[in-house]
Amino acid sequence: MRERVLVGAAALADDLQIGAGTDPVEGRPVVLDVRWALGMTDGHDRYRAGHLPGAVYVDLETELAAHASPAAGRHPLPSASAFQQAARRWGVSAGSRVVVYDSVGGTSAARAWWLLRYFGVPDVRILDGGLAAWTAEGFAVEPGDVTPEPGDVVVRPGGMPVLDADEAAALADGEGVLLDARAAERYRGEVEPVDPKAGHIPGAASAPTTENLREGGRFLSTAELKRRFGGLGVSAGSAGGGSGSAGDDARSSTGRPVGVYCGSGVTAAHQVAALAVAGVDAALYPGSWSQWSNDPAREVATGA
Repeated sequence: MRERVLVGAAALADDLQIGAGTDPVEGRPVVLDVRWALGMTDGHDRYRAGHLPGAVYVDLETELAAHASPAAGRHPLPSASAFQQAARRWGVSAGSRVVVYDSVGGTSAARAWWLLRYFGVPDVRILDGGLAAWTAEGFAVEPGDVTPEPGDVVVRPGGMPVLDADEAAALADGEGVLLDARAAERYRGEVEPVDPKAGHIPGAASAPTTENLREGGRFLSTAELKRRFGGLGVSAGSAGGGSGSAGDDARSSTGRPVGVYCGSGVTAAHQVAALAVAGVDAALYPGSWSQWSNDPAREVATGA
């Protein structure tokens, strides 16, 4: 499963024919730069200063999310028509292979990975270690903007399982496992920088996304990820517990479905990717805490 989710810098450079002394071959992957983090507003400027050769900038706020609202959360899923328009702008066509990267260990690029998979693009991988891994291995970056030939991809939603608030609550209440991918102090309710209430969904387990990564921003080994999630009650073969086609018939010996949420459905996608590396199909709760905490009818838990 790892090679279906991640790609290393050297393998990507070979695929792009970097330094090979020949023109890039037809069918090279579409490379997307998704530089974003909570509070970061200069992602496009950083992209223009230097990015992977041929990479297209993706604006997470406008292209990987619909308009925010208290009822839907800070980063609702975009409509199929809006996402198709964006993906075509990036140069994605039927049969395209896509690689996504960022400068924060894949925690924002994974949103593009998840959405592309959700909308029916099957061959999408995250650059393991992101921009830092690329430059650390001596590969060059280039400045400026890239405007590719428009693609012709036709998107079809439903390629990855999703949860609504009621389904997330049911998993946390014992029907499965619900993982909270935010920082542990936000889960415990000690701090809350953006959402109206502090705490977590009752019954959810704390599983910070940052703990999927080793020093340098690369994913843990597959064995390490299996141990990590096994300690949280998740085993290979577990299935996403929501609606959608992916993982519906994949069950562990305990048959416990798995769901993930975070603040607004961005870093939770990284958790879904890490679980996929470990052989676990998990569902994403897109509304996440930003939706849950805005609903006065939803209970909130605090503490460890």
